[in-house]
Amino acid sequence: MRLPPDGRLGGVLEIPPKFAARAPSVLGPEGVAWLATLPGLAERYARKWELTFEGTVMHGYAGVVQPARLPDGTPVVLKLSWRHPESEDEPLALSTWAGRGAVLLLDNASEDGVLLLERLDATRSLDGEPLPEAIGIAGGLARRLAVPAPPELARSLAHEAARLVEDLPREWDELGRPFPREFVDAAVDVCRALGPVSAKLLVNEDLHYENVLAGEREPWLVIDPKPLAGDLEYGVIPLLWNRFEESTLDSRLAAIVAAADLDTERALAWTLVRGVQNWLWLVEDEEDDEDGSPVAFVPAITRWAFQRGAR
Repeated sequence: MRLPPDGRLGGVLEIPPKFAARAPSVLGPEGVAWLATLPGLAERYARKWELTFEGTVMHGYAGVVQPARLPDGTPVVLKLSWRHPESEDEPLALSTWAGRGAVLLLDNASEDGVLLLERLDATRSLDGEPLPEAIGIAGGLARRLAVPAPPELARSLAHEAARLVEDLPREWDELGRPFPREFVDAAVDVCRALGPVSAKLLVNEDLHYENVLAGEREPWLVIDPKPLAGDLEYGVIPLLWNRFEESTLDSRLAAIVAAADLDTERALAWTLVRGVQNWLWLVEDEEDDEDGSPVAFVPAITRWAFQRGAR
């Protein structure tokens, strides 16, 4: 640590080497330039919020989290995220939930992708809990967080579905028709049928076991939401591809549906759509499974959802 110019104890953000190494492929050229701004950005907000950095910087795919303390000793984290459409409304979602079932947002500078959050126990997530219990907790939190979406929310499932009607067939063709056309056609049919009548609930499309951490105010709290307004069933697929090999898909879906009070047919339909979308991304990015990425199971989930929906 070092003293910043104004004399308050801040700290120096050390970018994790793994995060820096994969930034070019994950974030692209603009993301690499953003990466270079992070130490200065962190110091700026350490001064603003009078933070003392401590511990080791953590990271995900598109951001870093620095543990810190407020002047009164309260443990917090400073989150600096690469701004992109899926996470743009994270502060809005967190402020809407106001700590009920999700991490508490203490302050933010959304224009810079900077959030000040309560500190949870990063060593304990639902990923370490027995799967039946993890599904029950995650499903219950998903239902609890499915409040009416605020009107300012930028993304909606209705708009997303309308876009996919055009994008999925085009991308499938441009990528060399990498899997049967019937999957694409079925996904487009779902988007046409369900998109215009989708609900307007606040849905986290990236709720999975590693994004639910142990807390003190509540036993388990959701972090890192990717919010949109729509059907709660649209958020099922991350709970299927994470910890994929620990259960059958049929039993997994039944448990999720029961825990979150979902419609099974709608859950299958939106899982098919997201499966096709992610399969195309998988082909486009030529991703492999060297890090044990759960998206490697997308083709299997897509085939399963298609077959189940066709019964």
